[in-house]
Amino acid sequence: MEKISIGSTVPLFSLKDQFGNTFQLSSVIGKKNLIIYFYPKDDSPGCTREACSFRDQYEVFNNNDTMIIGISAQSVKSHLQFAQKHRLNYTLLSDEGNKVRKQFGVPSNLMGLLPGRVTYVVNKEGKVVFMFNSQINAGQHVEEALRIIKDLE
Repeated sequence: MEKISIGSTVPLFSLKDQFGNTFQLSSVIGKKNLIIYFYPKDDSPGCTREACSFRDQYEVFNNNDTMIIGISAQSVKSHLQFAQKHRLNYTLLSDEGNKVRKQFGVPSNLMGLLPGRVTYVVNKEGKVVFMFNSQINAGQHVEEALRIIKDLE
């Protein structure tokens, strides 16, 4: 599987959301811009900061016709607890087994011990228009994604 890069068509996938419902990416392609962000783990400090930053900017993304999707390997139950604890107002998807992470070619960090933190901005046509990869600067993922989304319209 080749790694996703700018200009790539986003791979279609189907995963369970934090409520146990099946989410199919094909249901939103053509209708909304997408922020698809892969994060290492529910409730870790960096991931919580990133998730809450996306939550705090939800209205701005929504006003720019953009859906936010967070993906990590934890269970549906873990995602629901994480979302409730931090009042997350967007979709979290459970990628147990990291199948979708592998489809996107998201790299691991720290000698392969930690799943990578990568954000993809996808336009309504399903093309990747921007990627941001930073394990440490969790908050910057939101800033970069906002900047790009505002330029898409």
